[in-house]
Amino acid sequence: MTTVAVPRTAAGPMACPARALERVQSIDFVRGVVMVVMVLDHVRDYVHSGAFRFDPTDLAQTTVVLFMTRWVTHYCAPIFVFLAGAGAGLQTLRGKSHGELAEFLLTRGIWLVVLEMTVIRICSWFNVDYRFLSQLQVIWAIGVSMIVLAALVRLPATVLAVIGLVMIAGHNLLDGIRVATWAGPGTPAPDVSARLWMLLHQPGQFFPVFENGPTVFVIYPLIPWVGVMMVGYAFAQVYAWESAARRRFLLRLGLGSIAAFIVLRAIDVYGDPAPWHVQRNAAFTILSFINTTKYPPSLLYLLMTLGPALVVLGLLETRSQRASVTGPFVMLGRVPLFFYLLQWPIAHGMSVALNLAAGKQVGYLFHSVPEFYSLAPPDAGFDLWVAYVCWAIAIAILFVLCRWFAGVKQRRRDWWLAYL
Repeated sequence: MTTVAVPRTAAGPMACPARALERVQSIDFVRGVVMVVMVLDHVRDYVHSGAFRFDPTDLAQTTVVLFMTRWVTHYCAPIFVFLAGAGAGLQTLRGKSHGELAEFLLTRGIWLVVLEMTVIRICSWFNVDYRFLSQLQVIWAIGVSMIVLAALVRLPATVLAVIGLVMIAGHNLLDGIRVATWAGPGTPAPDVSARLWMLLHQPGQFFPVFENGPTVFVIYPLIPWVGVMMVGYAFAQVYAWESAARRRFLLRLGLGSIAAFIVLRAIDVYGDPAPWHVQRNAAFTILSFINTTKYPPSLLYLLMTLGPALVVLGLLETRSQRASVTGPFVMLGRVPLFFYLLQWPIAHGMSVALNLAAGKQVGYLFHSVPEFYSLAPPDAGFDLWVAYVCWAIAIAILFVLCRWFAGVKQRRRDWWLAYL
């Protein structure tokens, strides 16, 4: 998740001529854009009234605007994980040894898992009731994926790419494997193998870490997220190519991924456990077509999200090498973890402030799941336009704070800054 510079001295027929180190501004730009979009989803979770009553992608209850508000944020996690892997791969192009990279990935991964269960957990729920340990989300998935990658970085990048692609393309064959879920407090915890499977591929599960211990809620099972990071790591090698060749490759790969999504989704035989159906009108039929499965991310979900990201990287390629992609998105993309940690208390705090100002109950906003939803009063939340206003305010606050922190990182080289 760090921004790096890449050397222009790679050997081979597609290698760039030697020149000064250049930052991969286009990667920062894309990362910054998806981070801004991500905040919309988290603000909506706390502020919008519908978030307490139904899934915004439920075609029986949603509207086109609400569906698209949620759907556009599907791009965030895949791009975040993919670019985290690319960031690790780019460090090898800077000259970092496999041993040094493995040490960094291991310590960084452990740090991210700790943050998921401490800072992010507390800021998400505004309590320290550790009967609920953590919601295992994207930072957990990135952290564990980094730990796995740390053990494998000495393998050739092509081998990691193959492993990752097999995981991405083949994991939907595992959709039918389901283990018995936990019935709740007072009942036996699932056995070790069941808990392991929930962590690997069966999302949406509460279970105690050990008998009568604190519970976790698995949102991001590790398969295929580990594979996405592996592919991102191998993908970084294209940044040793000559720019024009890289641009052609990115555009072809991105457009090919989009085409594969359209064809496979139209056939509807494999790639997503939720088939699409003709709906009451053309607009909702399109929504059904693009309503792919995020938990765990299906093959079609990843083609749908990573394909356009690759196209954007390709389109930015010429400009980024000529004059650099500038603007606030690049700055935000250079401090992703700092941004991510701050957006939780900002989004949550705005919800508390809004409810207090409106004279509504706020007690439920200080509980963890599932009480967060079960205790929400009937009038919880506000109209969707209010969530959009709060999103704009949150981004303005985050921009000021991140600009300050980006300046600190630019001026200083303290070791700990690499972990934020």
